[in-house]
Amino acid sequence: MKCLVTGGNVRVLGKAAHSLSRIGDELYLEPLENGLSLRTVNASRSAFACFLFAPLFFQHYQAARPPQAQPPRCKVLMKSFLSVFRSPVALEKTVERCCIALSPESSRLVIQLHCKHGVTKTHNLSFQECESLQAIFDPAQCPNLLRAPARVLVEAVAPFSPALSEVTLGVSPGRRVVFRSYLEEDTDATKAMMTEMSLNEEEFQQLEAQEGASITFCLKEFRGLLSFAESANLPLNIHFDVPGRPAIFTIEDSLLDGHFVLATLSEPDLCSQEPSRPGQGAHSTMHLDDFANDDIDSYMIAMETTVCEGAAVAPCTPSPLSEEEEAEPSVVPGTPPLKKFRSLFFGSVLAPTEPPCEPNPVLAEDSDGEG
Repeated sequence: MKCLVTGGNVRVLGKAAHSLSRIGDELYLEPLENGLSLRTVNASRSAFACFLFAPLFFQHYQAARPPQAQPPRCKVLMKSFLSVFRSPVALEKTVERCCIALSPESSRLVIQLHCKHGVTKTHNLSFQECESLQAIFDPAQCPNLLRAPARVLVEAVAPFSPALSEVTLGVSPGRRVVFRSYLEEDTDATKAMMTEMSLNEEEFQQLEAQEGASITFCLKEFRGLLSFAESANLPLNIHFDVPGRPAIFTIEDSLLDGHFVLATLSEPDLCSQEPSRPGQGAHSTMHLDDFANDDIDSYMIAMETTVCEGAAVAPCTPSPLSEEEEAEPSVVPGTPPLKKFRSLFFGSVLAPTEPPCEPNPVLAEDSDGEG
C-alpha cells in the first residue's frame, strides 16, 4: 500500500487521528479499493470509530500490489501514529506532502513528511498484522435523526465541564433539542453543578424525532468527532433509538466518511434520574433488559469472519462497513464496560424476542485467513 497526501488534506488526516485518539489506544489501518480505512475501538468495546478516506482524497493512492492480492491489515499504537501528526496547525504551515507506505515484509508503516525548505521527516512505525475490525450497524434502523452544522453542536456542549463524563440529549415539548449534564445516582446534588442547553428546531437542518426521546452517552468521544467535523466544515448526523441502543454519529463528504458508534445509558438508569414522559414508556419497555446485576463478560461475543470478494453481511442486512460474518463466541480482550453502559455486543444477545438478524451494532473482527 502506498498513498500520497498533499496540501490541506495533511491537516485533515491529522485531525482525524486526534479524533480517533479520544476513543482507542490502537489504530487499525486497512487499505481498501474504495479508500483508506482508519478505525479504532475502546477497551470496553462500547465505542467504535471509523474514517474512510476516498481515493480522490489522495494525490496518489494504491491499495495493494498486485491488484489481485488481498490488501494488508495492521494495527499500530495510537500514541505512535499521533506523534507523527502532533500539531495539525503546524502540519498545515510546514508540511507540503505526506507519503504513507505499508510494508508487510518488514512489518513497518513508513510515514514521510516532506516539509518546506527541503526538510524530510521519516517515521518508521512497527505494526502487527491483525484482523479487520468491523462494526455492524445500520443508521436507517434508527427512528430518530438530528442533522445540524458542527458549529451549532460545538457551541451547545461548550458550557459543559471538561470533567463531565456523560451528557443527555433529548427532544423536549415544543421540539426543542436539549443537552443536559448527567449525574450518577450517588452524586450529591447540592454539590454538583447542573448545566442545560436548549436549541430551537430552526438550528437544525433536519429534525426527525419524537418529543420525549432522549439518550445519554459519553461526552469525550462526542467532542472528538465534533472537533473534526467543525474543522472540516461538515454537518453532523445523529441517529439514535431508545436508551440502551447504540447511537450512530456520521459525517459524509465526497472525499471522506466518518462513523462513530457509541453505547448509550440503559433505560433503568435513566428512569432513576428522570420521570418518564407521556407516550415514551410503552415503547421503551419493549427494549428493557434486566442486566444490571449480571456479569457483562458473560454476554460479550466476538464475530469472526472470513473476508470474501464482494461479500455482504449474511444473514444480516448489509451495511456500508460490514463484511460476510459468522458468529463465534470468544473472549473479548480489554477491560469490561461500566455496568451502566451496554457494550456494543449486547444487541445480538439481550434481545431474544426480536428477530436474530436485526442489524444492531456489534463489533466484528474478520479473520486474516491465517487460522
